[in-house]
Amino acid sequence: MKYLAKIFSSLFLSLLLIGCSSDENEIVIAPVNYKYLALGDSYTYGQSVCADCRFPEQLKDSLSQYLNTSDTFDIKLIAETGWTTTSLKAVIAGEPITNDYDLVTLLIGVNNQFQGRPFYIYEQEFPELINTAISKAKGDKNNVIVVSIPDYAYTPYGQGSIAISEGVYSYNEFARNYCLANDITFVNITDITRAGLLQPELVASDGLHPSTIAYSKFVERILPEAKIKLGL
Repeated sequence: MKYLAKIFSSLFLSLLLIGCSSDENEIVIAPVNYKYLALGDSYTYGQSVCADCRFPEQLKDSLSQYLNTSDTFDIKLIAETGWTTTSLKAVIAGEPITNDYDLVTLLIGVNNQFQGRPFYIYEQEFPELINTAISKAKGDKNNVIVVSIPDYAYTPYGQGSIAISEGVYSYNEFARNYCLANDITFVNITDITRAGLLQPELVASDGLHPSTIAYSKFVERILPEAKIKLGL
């Protein structure tokens, strides 16, 4: 009996040691708090759609499936309907914004065009906003995504206006060329919105802004770039 008791005792001790060894070698993944700064106008604010329907929130939801369960993802939104590049610059200057964002998106310019502001203002202020976005993105331009301006000519409001479409095109071309020359990620979503008259579900109830469905299509294009920038 003593011999059997000794054997059982040895087996129990061995199993206990193996369990301890397993716990000690277990890899513990520290939780990550991802920070996302969304800069823009009504197209970032999500005019005429719900707060969870705008593209920054949809992007967050799409990215969440690639995060660990203990990770968090915070969005700071600086965007309002009607803002021009000048408006956005002024608000940023007056608001305390940290410089530790993992991702920054910038979609701006439609109100410069809509309000008939001189084009040279955009030529001056868009690069300034890019530099601000980079500074907020840990000083790394690789953490910045510029999103093209939707073409509101293809909405019930725009009625297929060639003048509107050409105006939006000019702003997008300047932004695209600037990003290309400075190695900054530029995601084109404009062609999605040009289907707005043929596919009315792409237009919000106000007859002017993108719908939730349109924003989901934006996210399909932004998501691959965002994943790369976040290392997901």
